[in-house]
Amino acid sequence: MTHVVDVPPSVLIPRLAQELRSRPTLVAPAWAAFAKTGAHKQRAPVPTDWWYTRSASVLRKVALTGPVGVTRLASEYGGKRDRGSAPYHARSGSRSISREILQQLEGAGLLRADKNRGRRITAEGEKLLDRVSRELLKSLAEKRPELAKYL
Repeated sequence: MTHVVDVPPSVLIPRLAQELRSRPTLVAPAWAAFAKTGAHKQRAPVPTDWWYTRSASVLRKVALTGPVGVTRLASEYGGKRDRGSAPYHARSGSRSISREILQQLEGAGLLRADKNRGRRITAEGEKLLDRVSRELLKSLAEKRPELAKYL
């Protein structure tokens, strides 16, 4: 049985972003084109499809560590704020982006609200992640036979 942990995130997230792009409930809001992803950033993301990449990353994180709330996700996507000559300080990522993505994934049926604890992955979300992981492992196993044991 293939699981999300068996596939490297650098390979899984772009492929999962393609899958999420085809779902009608996941659409980047109008403000996403010019919104910064946190106080530690100076500009908005350059890639136009960054919303789907972040959605795929959030889905993977919830699957691995769920239940997860908005604040915890915001701290996961935070970074160091450049304060000039003063030392760097940690800053959270945008809670608005995290909240909107969680709501969209919940609307798509991939996540569900867990009572007072955040959100947890549903069976449909688990099925999507396992299917994409299996497809990627099959293609990777052709190049690297030692990965065939995870299929």
